[in-house]
Amino acid sequence: MRVLIQLRPSPDLVAAVADPGQTATTADVADGLPGVELDSAFIPVAVPRPVPPAGGDPLSLNQPLDFSLAAEDASVLVRGTISDDELATRVTMLPMIRPDVVGVFADPVIESSLTCGGDPPVGDWHDVERLINAAGLAAEGLDGSGVALAVLDTGINAAHVARHLGRGVSLDAERSWNPAGVTGRPGEFEVDHGTMCAFDTLIGAPQASLIDIPVLLSTRPGGSALDGLLSDAVAAFAHLRTVLDAQPAESRSLVISNSWGSFSPAWDFPVGHPGNYSDNAAHPFNLIVASLDRAGADVLFAAGNCGRDCKDGRCAYPDRPIVGANSHPRALSIGGVDVANERVGYSSQGPGRLTARKPDVCAYTHFSGSRAFGENEPDSGTSAACPVAAGLVAAVRTQWPSSRLSPAQLRALLRRTAEDRSEVGFDFDYGYGIVDTTAILAALRRRAKSVA
Repeated sequence: MRVLIQLRPSPDLVAAVADPGQTATTADVADGLPGVELDSAFIPVAVPRPVPPAGGDPLSLNQPLDFSLAAEDASVLVRGTISDDELATRVTMLPMIRPDVVGVFADPVIESSLTCGGDPPVGDWHDVERLINAAGLAAEGLDGSGVALAVLDTGINAAHVARHLGRGVSLDAERSWNPAGVTGRPGEFEVDHGTMCAFDTLIGAPQASLIDIPVLLSTRPGGSALDGLLSDAVAAFAHLRTVLDAQPAESRSLVISNSWGSFSPAWDFPVGHPGNYSDNAAHPFNLIVASLDRAGADVLFAAGNCGRDCKDGRCAYPDRPIVGANSHPRALSIGGVDVANERVGYSSQGPGRLTARKPDVCAYTHFSGSRAFGENEPDSGTSAACPVAAGLVAAVRTQWPSSRLSPAQLRALLRRTAEDRSEVGFDFDYGYGIVDTTAILAALRRRAKSVA
């Protein structure tokens, strides 16, 4: 089984891992872990220590948390493989043999959230442009200018996106990043799922600067072309933390779009095991997501395509399929509706596993747009809904950086202004409702007047 191993080495090694200007290798941090085949290509990642309020639980995400990357507080993650036959023994024995081992966690396969449905497109991207009131956003000067928008997927083909949008694309090659073993230049990857996602972000935020992170192109034995490992997302988020920290505090804006997730418990430790990912707020990736939110990033995840009406064939969770970070309390979990405002049958329903009230909101999908998969194939799945919502968030960030409107406040605003599709205010089909740009703009105007 592939695993992430969390260690607390000497403070000088922790400092070297946490400092983007230094390079510490897996051998420096974790050499000599018996029974573990370490992955030397994986660059160790620093995990910040959660700091709760006085008397709070450091492993609960449902409270205000600060995070410390100080050398005396942080820990370090490395990646490796433990034989299935020895897994239970090694997980128990490693902390006894090596006191610096904090824990052994699942490194599940992550896969893109394509739709299972074969239905033709419903409308096109101009319908989506109209429904999210892109003209109204632009009239308010909210077009994504100056906002970093990271697409974690299979890589972007910027020329294809520009051709089908009919306008130029801003791609930030300097701040883009490839996982270990992935070759290719930012913006020049094969047209695929990531190109679709990039196109869909720019419907609402045409001037945003795309950061290309082909996290799903990492390879593993027996893997497909559209899956990776959670550890690659861990490393990607560590890179994005350096992007965020380099921004001036007063204008900090980073939107992170994630149209992928874990579909099967077969790659995970069982629920209740300390190394579990799906239901475990203490998994290092879930802590890292919370730390990016606290530092000022907007993190969005697709809710997934395990809806009861048209379940993706890979969905192996018997219930509650919105798992791990896709159900994170500090992230927006995005369900899908078509341009007639009806939930698409494959959009996963809650309750979520880390937070029951998931998805948060719905955005548009199953429309003709990027043509990444052919002339007659839709941009589909919650994979399309998530970047549509991410583009809307990036548009808002044009004039409302995190110093002016925190990620938590923006999440609350999106939920409060959503078009309710039920009689109860929240339901597990639509969340709080469908994103409503006109209501968002009105709320922002009221907020601007109140703080003037």
